[in-house]
Amino acid sequence: MIEKRIETFIRANEEDEETFQTLMIELFRKQFEENAPYRAFCQEKRKTPRTVKRWQDIPFVPVDAFKHLTLSRVPVEETVACFMTSGSTSGQRGKHYHADLTIYDASMDETVRRFVVDRPMRIACLFPRASELPNSSLAHYLNRIVDQYGKEGSGYFIDSSGIAFDAFASFLEEATCDDEPVLLLGATFSYVHLFDHFQETTFTLPKGSRVFDTGGYKGQSETLPEATFYETLSAQFGVPLESCVNMYGMSELSTQYYDRGHATSPAVKVGPPWIRTRIIDPLTGDDLPYGETGIIVHYDLANTNAVTAVMTEDVGYAHEDGFVLLGRAEGAEAKGCSLQLADFLQVTGGTR
Repeated sequence: MIEKRIETFIRANEEDEETFQTLMIELFRKQFEENAPYRAFCQEKRKTPRTVKRWQDIPFVPVDAFKHLTLSRVPVEETVACFMTSGSTSGQRGKHYHADLTIYDASMDETVRRFVVDRPMRIACLFPRASELPNSSLAHYLNRIVDQYGKEGSGYFIDSSGIAFDAFASFLEEATCDDEPVLLLGATFSYVHLFDHFQETTFTLPKGSRVFDTGGYKGQSETLPEATFYETLSAQFGVPLESCVNMYGMSELSTQYYDRGHATSPAVKVGPPWIRTRIIDPLTGDDLPYGETGIIVHYDLANTNAVTAVMTEDVGYAHEDGFVLLGRAEGAEAKGCSLQLADFLQVTGGTR
């Protein structure tokens, strides 16, 4: 069964291009056979299991397709989870159905251990519990970190009423008194609220503490340049820039990318051995040279039920260690993304 072989590959967490290539092509064959809208799109592109020989040739789907179609190998009533996008741009929410969370959780476990935390720590989570946001991939992700690595004294400091500032400050003060490293987990914009609230107060967290953020600003009115945000984060909590870690993830993917701290900006995003990235010209679909700005396309082996290849609306450029994320597409890049989506919807009919 291919899912078991993919899980084994992920748990090994080792570079193996031949195995990655083999599994990607086999998974593409499954998705072509069992995902009707995707099959129609691939046939229109003349990309079939007979013609696709490399993972780079697997047809990518525009990310907004998840808002218009059900991209699932199994009937949705047989799936165990549906992670939905925020809908902050258009108000329409994309849906990523999961037949099983075994591979999703394996992908998360291995990357968290490598990039975020590998031993029990006291954790403060600045994001709601999964029970409050059952369709949030981020809530699932952060809750799993707390469940697996949170020591006694860990907790959640945000709910429907907002951030519990006093309780959060007490958590930090107690950790400082105990001289025990802590891990802060939160959405990027949660920290902006902390900056505003603690304008006259800074903390000096114990050596070894880490601050984790993800998600960007999601259409919020107040934004900070990347360098300014991480300099403020470092100063607010008294941790070096190298200990400020950002995760880049999407509800439409099953694997996340991370940076190695923010001593330099912009930081390079890196991923595990079961995901790859291309930087393309959205009008032609051609790869762009290192350093040249284009649209980011991800090939995620852990995306077993939907589609492995997803074209984002994010702009970046390739780096020898990964890629650099520059922001959302605008101008010609945005137009290219729209044309790709229009092409996909025309072929598939654009209905759920």
